[in-house]
Amino acid sequence: MASQVGGGAENAAAGAIAGFATVAAMHPLDVIRTRFQVNDGRTMVVPSYKNTPHALFTIARCEGLRGLYAGFFPAVLGSSISWGLFFFFYGRAKQRYACHMEKDEKLNPSFHLAAAAEAGALVSFCTNPVWLIKTRLQLQNPLHQTRQYAGVYDALRTILKEEGWTALYRGIWPSLFLSSSFSTYHTRR
Repeated sequence: MASQVGGGAENAAAGAIAGFATVAAMHPLDVIRTRFQVNDGRTMVVPSYKNTPHALFTIARCEGLRGLYAGFFPAVLGSSISWGLFFFFYGRAKQRYACHMEKDEKLNPSFHLAAAAEAGALVSFCTNPVWLIKTRLQLQNPLHQTRQYAGVYDALRTILKEEGWTALYRGIWPSLFLSSSFSTYHTRR
C-alpha cells in the first residue's frame, strides 16, 4: 500500500528542490509579471514597459541584478516550502484515506482530488505571509516613491508593526480558491 500511496520525506524533498530550481531559473520573469500586473498606466509606481524584453533590459539597466532578483529569497523560500509541503500533505492525506480501504483497492480520483485540495489549502495558510512579502519586495523601485524595505526581516517587522499580523494573510481567500485549481492540475497525471 505504501508504494501505491506515496508521501513522506522523499516527496517533500523532491518538491522543495523542484521549487528552488524553478525560482532560481525563472525569477526575473516573475518580477516582470508582478510589475506588469500592478502597472495600470495611470501611476508611476513602476515604470511603463513596452513588452517583456523591454522590461527585462530596463530593469537590468536601471536597477541591475538586484532589481531582476527583487524578492528572490522569499520566492525561493516560499516555492521550496510550498512544493515540499504540498507533496508531504498530499501523501499524508492519501495515506489517511487509504487506511480505510481494502488491501488491493486503489484510491479513486475523488480521493486524490480531496487529498490535493486539502494539501493546497494547508500550503496556502502556511505560505501566504511569504508570498505577501515577496510581492512587496518585487514592487520596490528605488527610482520611484514605493516603500523601501531593507530585506525580508525588515519587511516582516514593518508589516507587523504598521499593519498588524492579519496583513500577512491579505489575499488568503483567492489563494484558497486557487489551491483547488492547483490540486486539480496535480491530480490529472
